[in-house]
Order: sequence, then structure tokens, then C-alpha cells
Amino acid sequence: MQQFGFRSARGEQAWIERANDILPGGVNSPVRAWNGVGGTPLPIVSASGATLTDASGKEYLDLVGSWGAGIVGHAHPEVVAAVRGAASRGLSFGATTESEVELAELIRDRYAPAQKVRLVSTGTEATMTALRLARAATGRDLIVKFAGLYHGHSDGLLVAAGSGLATAGVPDSAGVTAAVAADTLVLPYGDADALTDAFAEHGSRIAAVITEAVPANMGVVAPPEGFHRLASQLCRNEGAVFIVDEVLSGFRAGPAGGWGLERDAEIAAGREPWEPDLVTFGKVIGGGLPVAAVAGRADLMDMLAPVGTVYQAGTLSGNPVAVAAGLATMRLLDDGAYATLQRTADALRTGVSAELRGAGIAHAVGQAGTLFSFFLGLEEPPTTFDEVAEQDALAYSDLFHFLRGQGVALPPSAYEAWFVSLAFDDDHVRRIVAAVGAWGGREATGP
Repeated sequence: MQQFGFRSARGEQAWIERANDILPGGVNSPVRAWNGVGGTPLPIVSASGATLTDASGKEYLDLVGSWGAGIVGHAHPEVVAAVRGAASRGLSFGATTESEVELAELIRDRYAPAQKVRLVSTGTEATMTALRLARAATGRDLIVKFAGLYHGHSDGLLVAAGSGLATAGVPDSAGVTAAVAADTLVLPYGDADALTDAFAEHGSRIAAVITEAVPANMGVVAPPEGFHRLASQLCRNEGAVFIVDEVLSGFRAGPAGGWGLERDAEIAAGREPWEPDLVTFGKVIGGGLPVAAVAGRADLMDMLAPVGTVYQAGTLSGNPVAVAAGLATMRLLDDGAYATLQRTADALRTGVSAELRGAGIAHAVGQAGTLFSFFLGLEEPPTTFDEVAEQDALAYSDLFHFLRGQGVALPPSAYEAWFVSLAFDDDHVRRIVAAVGAWGGREATGP
């Protein structure tokens, strides 16, 4: 590991040049390149509890947490022990293991609509499979998604809105064909009238509606009251499939994800809770290793091969080492753990907001369960992607770099959630809040 031993600026630049020479943009996932905030990151060499350490030896309180997967903290002893134990028995078998069944059962026990579960390796695989199931079940082609929501990088979901609400989408990435984009209808998130009108015009062609249980890829946007209930009802009336993406929010926003938050609210209001037909998971269920899942109604899930005719396969699906990390993580997430996560999230969210307000910095806070984010420059929490885009991204960039200098690692984009973990304590929260107070709207030194 000699490449991580440098301390000089020259050594850091050499590393950056080395990464750029072999990796497109020097990264293996675009947001890691810091295009949203400017600057070039150093590689991370280790992480423990609530902290990261980069190649210069500097430590940071980590509010990225592997984009939510590190919910129990980095290198948790029980998770590491489980991974070591699984690795000692063999890295991969290409055959079913007991641990795969145990993880699937645990998911079902905590998330009632997950009657059957298929484990895969990535969230993109999960949502891609859910769409294939929906099209097979309905015999239809058209998918409805919402602007600003992210469901992985499969072709049919990298689609932007067309010129009108009732028009087909257009490719949002090079390499996505117009023909594929034409099968995706993109609507404004939370717009009940637009969704109702789409079904009125295209209902017989709609195979599925897909939404995030808690939109968190444009910052955290709380679902509008009744919007998901309406989507579920429209799908049921028209014979379409309602897909809820919990890759990020599943077992993170709360014990039963974003759907669980709405279920509890429905019950409290005396209403029968709605349920998704299919749901996708990732992040937390892998505990930091690549595990994801598509789950849902047994009749739909039984359309998957080898029972049914919908093909999906993966040599490393349900990999025993990755599943061991997921099982250990999920077992640590009891009621007490979620209460601790909620207290930490609430304390950090309210503390940071108080510091910003005290400095006269306009901001809005998006929050759902333990998930939250800040929208600098806005007066009210946004409800659509267009409103999110009105935030002051430059101010966020300044905050990002100032806090980086104070030993706090924020997500390198204004369009992301802030993630806490069980490893955070009161002192960590105080340090982050104090760092935001020290910023007070001043410009950082820059990237």
C-alpha cells in the first residue's frame, strides 16, 4: 500500500494524476469527483466509527456514511467479525446459502409488503428487475417516474421530462436511445393532478409507477400528504404495478423505511395503509458491502425464473460475505438503535439550523425520519426538483470546503442527504454544529 504513504502536496498531486490516468475522471462513481462543489478529493484509506481518514492522514467526522449504508458506523466490531467469519468459510459458492435465506426472512419480517425477496448486488439491478417484472405482469411498456428522483442507471430510468407533461421522456444520458426514453413518462414529483391526468390519457399503456419512498437524491423531500396513496390507488384501478424504491431509505429513514413512516401515519389517522406492489432495497441491507434486493407481492415475485418466465440472474447475488455484513448490520438495528439514530439526527438537524438562522442565513430543512438535508437560500422546504434547483449551490460549496477544513466531511453535493450513524455521540454533534457556526456564511478558502 505504498501509494497511500505520501504526505506532501507533490505526493498528493501524483496520486491524483495516477487515478486520472487509469480511471475515467479519477473515480468509479461520478459524485466522488466533487463536481458539485469543486476541488479534487484525496483517497480515503480507512474509516472507524464516525470518522474517515484520508491519504494525508487527516480525520473527518463522516456525514456521508457510504451514502447511507454505514448506519451502524464504520468497521463495527460485530460486522467485521461476521465478515471475517464468512470469508474464512469461502468467498463465493455460486449456490444458495443459509445466510441468504436468513437475510430475506429478516427483510420480510420488518417490511410486510416484501412477501418474497430476490437478492441482487446493486440498486440498479433491483429497480431494473422490478420494471421488467411490471412489464411482464401487465403486458404494457410505459413507465411513469418523477423528475429529480433517482433509481439507478439503467437506460429506461435515465430519462428527463419531455416538452409537456403528457409527452414521452427524452434521454438524460448519452447512450440512451430515443426509443427507450419514449417508454418513460416523467412527471413533476408530488403533482397529483399531473399523475391523475397521465393515467386518464395513458392508463391502458402504463405498466408501472416508480417513486422513491423518501426522495433523497435531490436532497430530502418529504412526500406530500396522500401522494403515494393516490399513486397506489391509480395503479390498482388501472392494473399497473406500484414500485417503491427504498434503496436509500429502506431501514434507514426508520425501522420499516419510508413506507413504514407513512404506514404509521395512515394508521394514526384511522386509514388503511397503502402498500407497494414491488419494493427495492440496497445500502443498509448490505451493511457497506454490495447487496440489494427486489421484493414484493408473492404472485409478482414468482414470475421470476426459475419459477416464472422473467429472467434475472447474478453469479454474485447473495454473496455470503456481503450477506454476512448485511445480516450483522440489520441485527444491530433494534428499537433502541433507531431511537438513538433519531435523537442524533434531530439534535444535529436542529443545531445546524439554529446556527444558520443565528447567522442570518436563509435555509430550509428537508426531513423524513432519520433522513435530513439543508437547502441554503430557500425559505421553505422544496417539494419539486425545480424548487430544489433554486437553492444556493455556491453557498453549499463554501460550507462544504470550510467544514472540510474543520474536519467534517459533508456530502460533496447540495443534492444529497446528510447521514448519521450509531457511532455518532453528543460530542460529535457539538463539533459539527460549532463548525457550522464558525462558518457563519463566510466564504471558505475554496477548493
